[in-house]
Amino acid sequence: MDEKIKISSQTNKSQTVEYDDFEDEFADEFANTQVEVFDPLSGYNRVMTSFNDGIYTYALSPVATGYTYVFPQTLRVGISNFFSNLLFPLRFINNLLQLKFENSVEELGRFLINTTFGLAGFMDPAKTELGWEAHDEDFGQTLGYYGVGEGFHVVLPFLGPSNLRDIVGLAADGYISPLSTTGSSDIGYKIPNNSLENVGIIATDTINSTSLRLGQYESIKKDALDLYPFLRDVYNQRRNKQIEE
Repeated sequence: MDEKIKISSQTNKSQTVEYDDFEDEFADEFANTQVEVFDPLSGYNRVMTSFNDGIYTYALSPVATGYTYVFPQTLRVGISNFFSNLLFPLRFINNLLQLKFENSVEELGRFLINTTFGLAGFMDPAKTELGWEAHDEDFGQTLGYYGVGEGFHVVLPFLGPSNLRDIVGLAADGYISPLSTTGSSDIGYKIPNNSLENVGIIATDTINSTSLRLGQYESIKKDALDLYPFLRDVYNQRRNKQIEE
């Protein structure tokens, strides 16, 4: 049954870490914000949320936990920085498309500095020495910037909450990303040579990034009375906030 739901999400801000903090994305800046969500696929979305929760709980989390015993945090942060540096084209192009020229110039400077002086991006001297933060933008945000509506909500297998606009954005970002094989016949900077290498890169990045925020999803899940609508609503609030910035 179609659902249009107005809710007010209450979240408590907790202590966070510096890098890619899942919990920080859902911090209290989104509290008391009403959001209307068009959710005609709510039945499917609930099933897929349970599926993704099981994948995380019984596969990804245990693997990421074991990963932390093999690789120290300093190395894992470096790997996260390395992957982030490789995704420079996504941030640079989407900042340009949104007419955020100063951010685009800063992204270019970050890439050049971190690649040359930061051991190919494993370190982030652009941030630590110059205070240049990454300006995360994707094509879903670019579409929102130009007024494209989000469409209906959908939960993707393995990837989690999304919507019709962001699915289109994912496809466009995949074409630009050096870490995918999409568009490899047109773009010369693609890293994986085949689908198997692509899966390996995605798996490594996913396990590494998960290892840096273990326990945060569990905390959010524990505090949610109903996991699916909670994740749905905070996702929409977060995306709306990102588009407005």
